Amino acid sequence: MNLVIESLVARYGEQTILSGLSLQPLAAGHVTALVGPNGAGKSTLLRAVAGLLPASGQVRLSDVELSRLSIAERARHVAYMPQTLPQDVALTVLETVIAALEASPAATGAAQAETRALAALERVGALELALKRLDRLSGGQRQIAGLAQAIVREPRVLLLDEPTSALDLRHQLEVFRLAQAYARENAAVVVVVLHDLQAAARVSDHIVVLAEGRVQVEGAPWDAITPSTLADVWRVRARVEPCARGQIQVMVDDVL
Repeated sequence: MNLVIESLVARYGEQTILSGLSLQPLAAGHVTALVGPNGAGKSTLLRAVAGLLPASGQVRLSDVELSRLSIAERARHVAYMPQTLPQDVALTVLETVIAALEASPAATGAAQAETRALAALERVGALELALKRLDRLSGGQRQIAGLAQAIVREPRVLLLDEPTSALDLRHQLEVFRLAQAYARENAAVVVVVLHDLQAAARVSDHIVVLAEGRVQVEGAPWDAITPSTLADVWRVRARVEPCARGQIQVMVDDVL
């Protein structure tokens, strides 16, 4: 099962953000990281795939043409976690996860919905937040709650928009491990937007570098994150070297 994105065009008002964007097929069981400067089109791409933004082009999951489905029908296959959740929601975390589950046309009965919601909270390590109100959580706790909302329907495509931006180091690592495990265990396509290039290289099987709404480079982490890419896309002089464990290290020396 692959996620195919071809000739995707997305606009905000009169401004074109993505102009005929195409990617290599994104494979099930793998994590793809979207990286690039601010305003590159990373979040726009996720929202377009999720059906939350008007777009033209082809978005296909195996033989399912997602771009032809309604938002509710697409929710059977795709879940999107935004950068932030609303701060003024006076529902408990458990209620919001149940609501996310019931947003799908295939929603289950109330008792089963609560069981699945609790299981999702347990999987993200947030069971103790179940009865807390969303509007009384920290930014990091809201991100964890948002992750539970995203995985509760067990989507075949999981889209995570900067899921660790408000998290401490331990919780960042836990989210990265969960993303990898979710992809493998559910044969799912996981796409995550990140600004931390070292984290992107660590969590992903495939990296897509975007700039100005276009793909600059895509491939395995060592092929995508290079000094020349950093110079061309981010306009910095940097070194890319392996650490003692073979992971990518990025050391920025100067701006260009």
